[in-house]
Amino acid sequence: MDIKSPPAAFRAAPILPFVAGALAVAIFAIDTLVPLDSAIAALYGIVVLLAANYFQDRGVILWVSAGCLALTVLSFLVQHSLTADAALVRCLVSLLAIGATTFLALKNTRLYRDLAEREAKIRRLADANIIGIFIWDFEGRIIEANDAFLRMVGYDREDLVSGRMRWTELTPPEWRDRDERRWVPELKMTGSLRPFEKEYFRKDGSRVPVLIGAATFEEDGNQGVAFVLDLTERKRAEETLRQLESDLAHMNRLSVMGELTASLAHEITQPISSARNNARAAQNFLDMQPPDLGEVREALSCVVGDADRAGDIVDRIRDQIKKAPPRKRRFDLNKAINEVIVLARSEITKNGVSVQTRLTQGLAPVQGDRVQLQQVILNLVLNAVEAMSAVEAGPRELLISTEQTEANGVLVAVRDSGPGIDPEHVERVFEAFYTTKSSGVGMGLAICRSIIDAHGGRLWADVSEPRGAVFQFTLPNAEAELMNSLPAAYQTGEPREDTL
Repeated sequence: MDIKSPPAAFRAAPILPFVAGALAVAIFAIDTLVPLDSAIAALYGIVVLLAANYFQDRGVILWVSAGCLALTVLSFLVQHSLTADAALVRCLVSLLAIGATTFLALKNTRLYRDLAEREAKIRRLADANIIGIFIWDFEGRIIEANDAFLRMVGYDREDLVSGRMRWTELTPPEWRDRDERRWVPELKMTGSLRPFEKEYFRKDGSRVPVLIGAATFEEDGNQGVAFVLDLTERKRAEETLRQLESDLAHMNRLSVMGELTASLAHEITQPISSARNNARAAQNFLDMQPPDLGEVREALSCVVGDADRAGDIVDRIRDQIKKAPPRKRRFDLNKAINEVIVLARSEITKNGVSVQTRLTQGLAPVQGDRVQLQQVILNLVLNAVEAMSAVEAGPRELLISTEQTEANGVLVAVRDSGPGIDPEHVERVFEAFYTTKSSGVGMGLAICRSIIDAHGGRLWADVSEPRGAVFQFTLPNAEAELMNSLPAAYQTGEPREDTL
């Protein structure tokens, strides 16, 4: 971006000092040799201005001004005596004019220097190509741009000079309506635009995600400047991080399900054994003379129910161990918690833990990945059971509760009567690789917090009274999550302004 101020361009003429010198000589000659009844020496002010515009140096301006003052006094002494009142007045007027011009020249020089420094800073920012910068107008034209922006969108400077680059055409259709209906009016009204994410078309037709902020040059102005940051690497890193977190969560589920293998086998064996007993009962009722068909029908219904129960357990196990991308859907959180309790029931029973639930009836549905959120609850339940297994005296009680929060969200709490957590280490339990278990790796709670954060909630731990620990997390309900994903016009009930 080539930024050049008019003063800089004007003082670039090398002939300017010679013009100033010739003008000074001409003024001195006329003032000395030609008898005029006017303050011709006041024209020395032009010489001072020419010198100021070229040299832009305080010392040089003062020397030129002093020379002009000396020439004015010399001309007066050569042509007049000190008793010539009218000539003396003209001389004094000329001296005052030269002095006033010198003062204004020095002031303007300081202003020009400050302006040049600001322009130099802006030029360094643009030429550094750290961030994309372009100058635009409301008609859609891109007037000027630095190399960083041109590389970002795949164009060259010839495309810019030819006028083929327009920010309206660089904007994909789904973003263009938002720009024209929302951002452009905001720019015209406030003169600035807070940074927001969007996309631009590259010259080859591909897209580049960007963060852009803009401001007009002046109030009610037609032109402005935009600062653009390429988000391609950040988006790629975010996707890599999401994939890594998904892989870690899957590994954690496999680890947990491996620990529960014996318990889950027992859970599946129960409905199978029950189905076998009911099938034998049906056979016995058929062998009766005459067969008791009513009892047979009831026994077979029990067989079907047992088979369904075994199938449900297998389905839940399959959901926990399979690797699939997160899927956010509406679901009943209370029902999901009851399913988790079924999966952990044998482990709970084996450790002599008494489970109580306090699940709020009519709880608003939540929006999220059911498997991942069940993974969080299962981790918290198993951690509580393991913590209480070390308690020799006193009851081993586990309380799982849900409630509606004032912010129209959902609060889930898992409270145990175990040894509790050291208050100084309450936050450390969520750090990766921090664990109090001899066989633990310290990733379970870190993964749980990552999952809750990704769902727009918060997970924290606290000390429970009179003993034990309580882990709590919040989730937005499905309606709030849906509203957050919509444009602002939908959230406020205003007429639709944009399409995403």
